[in-house]
Amino acid sequence: MTATPPPTDAEQLLRLEHQVCFALHNASRAFGAIYRDALKDLGLTYPQYLAMLALWEHGELSVKRLGELLRLDSGTLSPLLKRLESAGLVRRERSAQDERSVLVSATAAGAALREQATQVPLEVAHRTGFAVEEMRELRGLLGRLTDRLDAAAGVPGAAQEC
Repeated sequence: MTATPPPTDAEQLLRLEHQVCFALHNASRAFGAIYRDALKDLGLTYPQYLAMLALWEHGELSVKRLGELLRLDSGTLSPLLKRLESAGLVRRERSAQDERSVLVSATAAGAALREQATQVPLEVAHRTGFAVEEMRELRGLLGRLTDRLDAAAGVPGAAQEC
């Protein structure tokens, strides 16, 4: 019987469990499952929740600015906003100053949903099992990673500290 030789460094680099991108992908899918459960009583999907978070934080936004904040293109954002509008949570209207621009704002029902939503981050944080400080550290690392990847990809407005 012949022993299997140990893997080379090049082989190690290509192992699935060594890929940061795969670890992030798995974490994202796991978060998705937790958010699906946490958001079911609000009747929101995770992308809809993010849109509502942005509107609660910033107030009325142009569709363009909302897309920038959420890193979503108009092909993804428009149907999402249409569903939120059909649910009575947001209102879309053309800007009086620039007819090419569409403004989005939370309706009274959308604003009222904010109170219920305050429990979502607490539930998600609890379900991670991480301490508050660990969550802050993770958020900081992920923010730095995103900035560096954006800069490396040449994303306009990305931090150039690489």
